Amino acid sequence: MNDTPKTGLNVPAVTVVDGCGRVIADEQRKVFRHLVQNGRGADMIFGVGTTGEWNRLANVERQRVMEIQVDEVRRINANLADHRPPTTDHQLPTTDHQFVEAWVGVNGKTRKEILDNLDLAIRLGVDAAVIAPLAIEDLPEFEIVRFFQRDITDLLEAANSAMPVFLYDNADIAAAGQPPHIRTQIVKHLSRLPWVHGLKVSATRRVLGNYTKAALHYKQPGEFAIYVGNAMLIFDLYRPSHSLWDRFREGWRDYLLNDAVPVGVVSGPANCMPREWQKAWRVCWAGDEELTDVYQKICEDFETICGFEENGQRVKKTIACVKYAMEIDGAIASSEVCAGTKALTADQRTIFKDRYLALREQVKRSIDPLWQTTCQ
Repeated sequence: MNDTPKTGLNVPAVTVVDGCGRVIADEQRKVFRHLVQNGRGADMIFGVGTTGEWNRLANVERQRVMEIQVDEVRRINANLADHRPPTTDHQLPTTDHQFVEAWVGVNGKTRKEILDNLDLAIRLGVDAAVIAPLAIEDLPEFEIVRFFQRDITDLLEAANSAMPVFLYDNADIAAAGQPPHIRTQIVKHLSRLPWVHGLKVSATRRVLGNYTKAALHYKQPGEFAIYVGNAMLIFDLYRPSHSLWDRFREGWRDYLLNDAVPVGVVSGPANCMPREWQKAWRVCWAGDEELTDVYQKICEDFETICGFEENGQRVKKTIACVKYAMEIDGAIASSEVCAGTKALTADQRTIFKDRYLALREQVKRSIDPLWQTTCQ
């Protein structure tokens, strides 16, 4: 990876497991190939993230996913290179077959697990590592900066590694007693480290802007990248302004973001809809409002069908639904979730399948076949 963080669609890959929570290697390889869609899906694959149920896996299984991912992404990129259309001296290379980056979550519940996983990531030669500081159970908040300045820096320097590291901010995985989000003062301190290149965050635009402002104390514009973890936010974030109210809204957005627009989106549902989410990112970034509306409707509808009524409450089961959707499509053979992840009941599987097949028909009617996900 070069010094400029990659833009585009970052897909946090699901982890395919058996009933004992062990990774099914052949199925996991199929997931990574499915996400790329021959160059029309993921720009970055983020393995061992929350969508990949890292916090439900034994650490040895997290490391297995890392090893499988790096090896398979290298194979995928070699295949993309082999099928790159020839160019003449007067043509630029096509962008249809972009190389994919392998990002891995080196997350763990202890500092030792973090360092062990980071050491493996360095040895594997991943494109980027992702760390969730607030998820480390034996790391008090006041020691986060020192842990990064000393332990992690020492490991990277001993290996003479220039591997970029991204911070991971997700309130759903914060350890007991930790705040829901990384404090901006901590982000400010960590951004001083040359190997910290950005942040993947599931939060409001105000929180995004606070992080951007903090990082700009020690990074030049473009050196510290923000990736939107609340994926649906992109449909409003990049929408052009027309009316006086729209221009006011856009000015307020830019103020909150400190004029630094996020460069990528992290979408869990893109596991089963990688082409649709890739095109959604493109039309949002391009400011194509007509197509933005089309893709927003599709993505919103998928979010809706992942919710179920249980005991008078609406419960979201996104990971289980994404896996089952991939099984329905034939992308994977097992939609088993890890112990601790909300699973679908038999009735919910029936309901979801009907909903999902109806959504697939809607997709066929409303968007270009080029951007409809196919089973690899």
